[in-house]
Amino acid sequence: MRLATLATDGGPRAAVLREDGAALVSEFPDVGALLRAGEAGLAAARRASGDGDARAFDEAALLRPVLAPGAVVCVGLNYRTHILEMGRELPQHPTLFSKLARALTDPYADIELPATSRKFDYEAELAIVIGKPGRRVPRERAWDHVAGLTVLNDITARDFQRRTIQWFAGKTFQASTPVGPWIVTPDELGDLDGREIVLTVNGEERQRASLGDLVFDVPALVADLSSIVELQPGDVIATGTPGGVGEAAERFLRAGDVVEATIDGIGTIRNAFRAAG
Repeated sequence: MRLATLATDGGPRAAVLREDGAALVSEFPDVGALLRAGEAGLAAARRASGDGDARAFDEAALLRPVLAPGAVVCVGLNYRTHILEMGRELPQHPTLFSKLARALTDPYADIELPATSRKFDYEAELAIVIGKPGRRVPRERAWDHVAGLTVLNDITARDFQRRTIQWFAGKTFQASTPVGPWIVTPDELGDLDGREIVLTVNGEERQRASLGDLVFDVPALVADLSSIVELQPGDVIATGTPGGVGEAAERFLRAGDVVEATIDGIGTIRNAFRAAG
């Protein structure tokens, strides 16, 4: 299934996307609420997928799937190509940091370039959305706790990131991190290793990698994070970015740039960047 959150006249609603349109799961205001309802939410989604009334929708109606996740955990330095690009050694453990939920924005939203930063950068990422609570989840059962996968662009103010040894300031600017356009459930994806992640700026390719280049894959990250804290439905885990980030070539985002991040079999998010008003 493809689970999405749509803006409607009655407010945001969870939906299942089908070939003939979007079937609303009207009892839930977003995919996060649907997942927190457990099996009842998934059963409602399956009913909508099978025989719910479908409606046409414009991509502008697509919101980030989970409007207010309880946790947004990110992984740095997780693609071999990117680690080498940044002149570092392969890590023994995932490099973890967090974002506030208010740093997230919608898959096709315009994003403001803050006047306080001159080094706004892009990072295309695969993101995991948790579907089932889990504490100390063994690697072999990790997929049981994953609702699905989506696309995230970890927009980063590099000058703020480098101000101290902690990355938080550069990673959590208000409404800077687009997510979406929907969540694809694992049964539709199969093996991820052969799938590619690609990012373009104004049509120019800047990043391309195989998901098989991840140092710590989806099961490894779910197992590691759940050993620290209980994972909850709707939590988002961004798995890191491949080589080609703007910082490596001093090519930072400017007003008028349009950035697209795509993952095979999942989808594309597209965002225009504008100067602070």
